[in-house]
Amino acid sequence: MTYAAITGWGKCLPPAVLSNRDLASILDTSDEWIVSRTGIHERRISHVGLEELGYVAAARALAAAGLTGSAVELIVFGTCSHDDQVPNMASGIQRRIGAQPAAAYDINTACTSFLYGLSTATALIRTGVVRNALVIGAELISPFMDWADRDVAVLFGDGAAAVVLEASERTEGVLAQKLGCYGDAREILRVQGMGGRYANRGVLYGVTRWQFEGQEIFRRAVQGMSSACDAALAQSNLKADAVDLVVPHQANLRIIEAVARRTHVPMEKVFLTIQRYGNMSSATVPVALCDALEEGRVHPGALLLMPSFGGGLSFCAHVVRWGSRTTALHTSAVELPPNDRPALEILRDCLARKTRPIATGAITPFGDA
Repeated sequence: MTYAAITGWGKCLPPAVLSNRDLASILDTSDEWIVSRTGIHERRISHVGLEELGYVAAARALAAAGLTGSAVELIVFGTCSHDDQVPNMASGIQRRIGAQPAAAYDINTACTSFLYGLSTATALIRTGVVRNALVIGAELISPFMDWADRDVAVLFGDGAAAVVLEASERTEGVLAQKLGCYGDAREILRVQGMGGRYANRGVLYGVTRWQFEGQEIFRRAVQGMSSACDAALAQSNLKADAVDLVVPHQANLRIIEAVARRTHVPMEKVFLTIQRYGNMSSATVPVALCDALEEGRVHPGALLLMPSFGGGLSFCAHVVRWGSRTTALHTSAVELPPNDRPALEILRDCLARKTRPIATGAITPFGDA
């Protein structure tokens, strides 16, 4: 049987750090208020576009795997914050790494996009369509944020990470997975101002209003991630005590703690990055995976559990068997362009370009009554 082993990994975090105290200077909030409700202390704000973040992460993942860009057969780019929707983000990465004529497509299930991409790439390798794949999770949330809304503005940050998958006869990579969606609850997390329903309607793209029903999102997230964990473990005929490390989506510390309790995994086995990065949407899980490897929390042959949830409301969990190698074969010389501006200055430049607010009330698509 063919498996899809993870052989390379790399992350890209912009250097500008936005602390809770920085946010308190532009919002009615405080470090204590944010930490007590979310567990977040700081997050990153990017000075470059999404493609640049994804490219640096991809180059580092390829170097870690010892794979050249020209050898890549498939690129999956998971994101909900595209630089462009046409052409897609994956084709930009294909061009940058020299992977012509590799297949290249984007996937958007919001925060679960990386893990959904991991599923599709794994399936294509296991069925022999391709022999390897580059899977990216990257988000540039800051330009789309409503920085007047403290309930959501404190949660999100920018970042990217990528993994390389290669065909293997060893039992490693994704062993089991559960994907799902609570479509009936999709309205509890909506970003007004992004998408075709706002095109040519007097709305400046990137000027947003976030519909974010926190309590219901919390309930659905815990329910979806916990049930997906149970289902994925059951598929593998495994119990929770077999898991060596949980690498979850990190939107709120309380959600993570609730999922750990329901899944019967002690918090000592849960890897946390929320305190330093916040919620990077689709980049959160792969960045946490890279950090866990750097900190020696992933050992050869480790069994990993990766649950996530996102807008839609999508949810999933993946059981992953790690391979024999936990260090990179090579390092990449690719770096982000330098930046000497603090995060607040980058944000103020972004806010200065947002001059036309979206209309109050719902905006209906063309053709609606």
